[in-house]
Amino acid sequence: MRNLPGRDQGGEGGEGGEGGERAARPEGADQRLLGEALLDACSDAGASIGMLYLPDPTRRVLHLAMAAGVSREFALPWSRVGLDDPIPVADAVRDSRLVWLGGQEETARRYPRIGLVLPYDFALAAAPLPARAADREGPPGAGLVLLWPGSHGPLLTDGERGSVESSCHRLAHVLGQAAAGGRPIRPPAHPVILRPLPPPTPGPVEAAAALAFVRRLPGGNCALDLNGTIAFITPEAAELLGAPVSHLRGALPWEALPWMDNPTIEDHYRATVISRMPRSFTAASPIGRYLRFDLYPDDTGISVRIRPVADQPAPPPATPTAASAEPSPSRATALYQLMHLAASLTEAAHAQDVVDQAADQLVPALGAQAMALLVAEEQRLRMVGHRGYPAELMARCDGMPLSLDTATTHGLRTGNPLFFGDESELLAAFPAVVVEDGMAAWAFLPLIASKRPIGTLVLAYARPRTFVPGERAVLTSIAGLIAQALDRARIYDSTHQLAHSLQTGLLPHALPRIPHLEVAARYLPAAHGLDIGGDFYDLIRIDDTTVAAAIGDVQGHNVSAAALMGQVRAAVHATAGAPPEEVLARTNRLLTDLEPGLFTSCLYAHIDLAAQTAHLATAGHPPPLLRYADRPTKVLHLPPGLLLGIDPDASYTAVEIPFTPATLLTLYTDGLVEVPGEDLEEAIDAVAARITGTPGDHPLDVLADDLIEHARSGAPRTDDTALLLLRSQTRSEAQGNGT
Repeated sequence: MRNLPGRDQGGEGGEGGEGGERAARPEGADQRLLGEALLDACSDAGASIGMLYLPDPTRRVLHLAMAAGVSREFALPWSRVGLDDPIPVADAVRDSRLVWLGGQEETARRYPRIGLVLPYDFALAAAPLPARAADREGPPGAGLVLLWPGSHGPLLTDGERGSVESSCHRLAHVLGQAAAGGRPIRPPAHPVILRPLPPPTPGPVEAAAALAFVRRLPGGNCALDLNGTIAFITPEAAELLGAPVSHLRGALPWEALPWMDNPTIEDHYRATVISRMPRSFTAASPIGRYLRFDLYPDDTGISVRIRPVADQPAPPPATPTAASAEPSPSRATALYQLMHLAASLTEAAHAQDVVDQAADQLVPALGAQAMALLVAEEQRLRMVGHRGYPAELMARCDGMPLSLDTATTHGLRTGNPLFFGDESELLAAFPAVVVEDGMAAWAFLPLIASKRPIGTLVLAYARPRTFVPGERAVLTSIAGLIAQALDRARIYDSTHQLAHSLQTGLLPHALPRIPHLEVAARYLPAAHGLDIGGDFYDLIRIDDTTVAAAIGDVQGHNVSAAALMGQVRAAVHATAGAPPEEVLARTNRLLTDLEPGLFTSCLYAHIDLAAQTAHLATAGHPPPLLRYADRPTKVLHLPPGLLLGIDPDASYTAVEIPFTPATLLTLYTDGLVEVPGEDLEEAIDAVAARITGTPGDHPLDVLADDLIEHARSGAPRTDDTALLLLRSQTRSEAQGNGT
């Protein structure tokens, strides 16, 4: 086992720990073992970058706990991933499967957000850590991500797959052992960045020979670490760059040299680090010549060769810029953050999604400790969401009148942002304010959408801060992105609520209680979209021993589909009690007379509890599932019938089946079984097997919840789901259930 070489001092969740006294192994040793396992995972699989995600104990969120082979600036925007986000590690953990991306094209096609933010050549594997309590292994929800250089082929080899699996088991074992010893490893506040193993230290003679070799090479040479910091530079390279060695060593090139604060230059560096592939580019220096930069990466850093280009015309002289006394994000870093946030916000459908995405990206990337998002409603500020602030404090801010003159309402009245570097600046502008959040610097940014302020974004920092012009511009741009996404999401939420209210209003509010018949019904909206569905179910009491059940699906997802669904229900109600084939034929003639331009599937069942029989007929609807007492569930294939609303002369055929006590009839719409890319018959058989695996005396409400939850937890459904379960009972069972 290798020794852990160290970690970025910016990481939190230190390696020491006061809790080490209660177990034989101190908490810092657990962290060290975890770091060693992550570094070994990279080495064994031949990967260049490794990241370990741990689950949030209270939310469906993964936190980046450790990373190796990348800089903190790269890791921070990916430090928090929702389990429902379209991100490889989320898919791997949520679905308990390995996710493999064999190159840039596949990444862009399957995960557009990653393809947009990281348009570089690399291969990626994301895998869940096993969670077997018997082996005391890791908690469910942990995940491992490995990246390979762009030179990797499109397929994961068997050896690499085996290395990934064994590394997941080893990481899970470390987590499980720590938890078993009363030292559970929690996600740190910021990801720990593991330092790469240093190369062998040369002796004095060898070091002198290596330095002489470097200086004999034409042009200049320097070395960058994985953060981009200049670790070594020759005098010749410093002369070409136009700055002394002392000014460059230990600095980021784009911060030490204003003319290199160019998004293109920093992007070349980032591409080299992520792809681990050599890269070359040309840039104009301020001393009147072009320079060629050749970058050669490995797992410890980047060697850079710098040479003047003789065959290009001299560039125009650069305009001198005043150096800032305060460090600020480079333009490339700012663009990276903006692009990452923009890509994330395009996937935010609801207002809470906007809050989560903004907090996940902004709070860590910008160094803020707290964030609050407020919107204007009825002349008051309403809290949409917050991160890092106490809930009690945010509750007191909720409902603040817009007429109050505060830093939070200022942007809504004027459209201008406010920046306060310390408490004295805030008190100078608003003497009556009482600072209760424990913060030391603030940015109050108006959220402007469609040229009107709709709310305020508050960012708070634990230490005094100087907001330089570049940072102010970045924060203002970020607030604009959030405002547009939030405005769109609030419209979506309102429309979705209206659609949901209309849909549920057209479904039965309560089902009739029928003696000797246990009933359960569920409705699940589609996983995506806000359109109104046309799925419906109904239970109609004919008399004390006779009941009619219907289920159907109107083509389309809009108001017209919902309106037609209401008409179909009304038609079925009007004819209920007649034989099933007549009910469907009459309903079909009504729909064709209406000429709605939409078709409807429907299944109708007439159940006679006294005779212990049921008659069923279908109009193009998925087959029902039938289970007799102590027997497997089977698919009941009915004589096919044409969809309603196509041919007014269509006829339908009914089938009689026994409906003895303990018989279970399952009616459903295709949303329960239809998943893109999967065989429909196999999906129906899987639901039947799930019903068979449930005890025959299990309450139907529990079974209904289980079937709906199973559908919800699988691949995203693109259609609504209606479910109606009916089970005949003996007289004693009915008395026990109160029916």
